[in-house]
Amino acid sequence: MPGVRGGRDRPGQGEEAAEVRDGRPAGAAAAPTRRLPGEPCRPAGSRRMTSTYGGGVGVSSQGLPEWLLPVARAAETIEPHQLSRFLPPPQGGGRPSAVLVLFGEGPGGPELLLMERSGSLRSHAGQPSFPGGALDPEDGDPDGAGPLHAALREAEEETGLDPAGVQVFAVLPRLYIPVSGFVVTPVLGWWRRPSPVGPVDPAETARVFTVPVADLTDPANRATTVHPSGHQGPAFLVGGALVWGFTAGVIDRILHYSGWERPWDRAKHVPLDWRA
Repeated sequence: MPGVRGGRDRPGQGEEAAEVRDGRPAGAAAAPTRRLPGEPCRPAGSRRMTSTYGGGVGVSSQGLPEWLLPVARAAETIEPHQLSRFLPPPQGGGRPSAVLVLFGEGPGGPELLLMERSGSLRSHAGQPSFPGGALDPEDGDPDGAGPLHAALREAEEETGLDPAGVQVFAVLPRLYIPVSGFVVTPVLGWWRRPSPVGPVDPAETARVFTVPVADLTDPANRATTVHPSGHQGPAFLVGGALVWGFTAGVIDRILHYSGWERPWDRAKHVPLDWRA
């Protein structure tokens, strides 16, 4: 989202980042069989991601809870065009950024970590988002471990979580935000050892909260946002907030390709105003 956090820009939340495709994986006749968190699932496929990027940051799906395996499987095969029509320019360019898509398990079952921007900010006030931001030089190579380092570092700086308790299990294809020029890498994590979280800087972050996956998959909480420009995108009315834009687009595609999506009323519209 255009804006500055501690002198560093953060990826977009606005309508230019929200457009996602409803396509299916190549060769698939239908969306994956729906398997909700907590239900038994078959073992992961023969190919599990276990690799180490530079700087000692490992990416592994080993040891994940069964309910999270469909997400890990989907992340191994999903193609960039299945996430968004906005992809990094072939000639390169754009500002490298990363967000942490962190799954945990709370008292109510599987959940996702989100944060909400302060209502006093000049742009995108009050909007929910993933923790994340632009890469710093010390994060390293944007084509290597840089996005992983950035996602964990920004999450710690924004929410206070302990990165040592996070297992990175997948990295989604990079997406592009044309208006801001951000190239955003969604980094998927399992909150193996949860730690206390909350706004580190209340002037920029109003709250840090978790949303049950069951609420995200509930059709009653799904809607389509409509911007005055005519753009439409998926949204979630959860946790006392309207989650839309880039964040909702990524969540929507994860639910779809993991087989968790349930039929919902796409004609249920929530209007946005020009300030969004």
